[in-house]
Amino acid sequence: MSEDPCNHFDSNVRASALREAAESAEFPSPTTLVNAHAHTFYSFNYKGYSPSRFALEAKRQGLEMGGIVDFDVLDGLDEFWSASRLLDLKACVGIESRVFVPEFSERVINSPGEPGISYHMGTGFTTTEIPTEAQSFLDGMRKTSEDRNRAMVERVNAFLAPLVLDYETDVAPLTPKGNATERHLCLAYARKAAKDFPEESALRAFWGDKLGVSPEDLKDLPEGRGMTDLIRAKTMKQGGAGYVQPDSGSFPNMAEMNEFVLKCGALPTFTWLDGTSEGEQSIEELIEVGRSTGVVVFNIIPDRNYTPGSPDQKLANLEKVVRLTEELNLPLLGGTEMNSPGQKFVDDFESPELSPFHPVFLRGSRILHAHSTLQKHGAMGYLSDWAQDQFQDVGTKNEFYAEFGDVFFPRADERFAESLHSEMGAGEVLVLARESMERV
Repeated sequence: MSEDPCNHFDSNVRASALREAAESAEFPSPTTLVNAHAHTFYSFNYKGYSPSRFALEAKRQGLEMGGIVDFDVLDGLDEFWSASRLLDLKACVGIESRVFVPEFSERVINSPGEPGISYHMGTGFTTTEIPTEAQSFLDGMRKTSEDRNRAMVERVNAFLAPLVLDYETDVAPLTPKGNATERHLCLAYARKAAKDFPEESALRAFWGDKLGVSPEDLKDLPEGRGMTDLIRAKTMKQGGAGYVQPDSGSFPNMAEMNEFVLKCGALPTFTWLDGTSEGEQSIEELIEVGRSTGVVVFNIIPDRNYTPGSPDQKLANLEKVVRLTEELNLPLLGGTEMNSPGQKFVDDFESPELSPFHPVFLRGSRILHAHSTLQKHGAMGYLSDWAQDQFQDVGTKNEFYAEFGDVFFPRADERFAESLHSEMGAGEVLVLARESMERV
């Protein structure tokens, strides 16, 4: 557990630490930088950041907007929403999981080596008080993930013996509510090995033998990125002893996850890796499959899509897909996940490679901030009945939410919410947003 009180597993300790930090700090003025896709310690954050800690760091680094996305849970939603209000940080909350796409059952999409399996998201969640059917689906995602991890540990234990993990002792305590990921398993194995083999030479000899590499070539011992990535690649991914090829029954269908997201008042969101897989090379077809069951937002991890100083195919793929999202009027979100050591806190949008796309990512983040604010305070979000009545086309709708997201900051939340009601027209909502900002 981190020594930073903002990362303490006790939520009361975190809340107190955040209030103290907010009262004592002098934060910089917001820039136009955004990170709308950071994982927290409710799934895996390599720095152990809680939702509060991520919000605080976003404010310290001058981000205009921050968004958290955790695997299979909404555990960080209420905390991050409260933290963003306290810090005057534009925000959104999402969830990520893996789904099966029947139409692409024989093509790899964005989960390497797993045909038909896609990382998929919902964004713009504003409450954990969701319909019973949606809660059952959410509970099922959490249980399926845990069952999958426990089975993985059994198989990897058999391969790495005498190094074995006890799930309750070695894995579950690594995250506040036990929602472990494969990265937690890798970290647990690395830590247990370091304990069982305290001499570096013995540790190298053990890992070299078990993972089939030269002991001298092992990097970042005992638990750095190179080591944990190697453990994951050699034991949990395709070809590893712990790997089992997923099929249509291993994960929910994309359509089922989209239905869950919609029932929660959030926005089904398509995710992109880097355009190199067979599935992503048919991105137009893939997007239409997603849109047919509700996808309205697109997510990209910018840092995975270019090589600094070296224009390459990944960058060409990025340019193509960003332009496609604009043509289809799909708001675009992005950010650095912080789920692997060494990842940046925020993308380098000033780089020659990313700077042309910065306005598109900024606009998408503002749309999601606007959706979240209006959905939270008036059930007037992006897919609400109110929005359907107000806007004749998606382009006009995007313009409204982007403008609201530009002018409105959370410090005006209370004043704004007092006067907001669903009988207002879009123009009146914008006037109220500006007036609320002027009065705080």
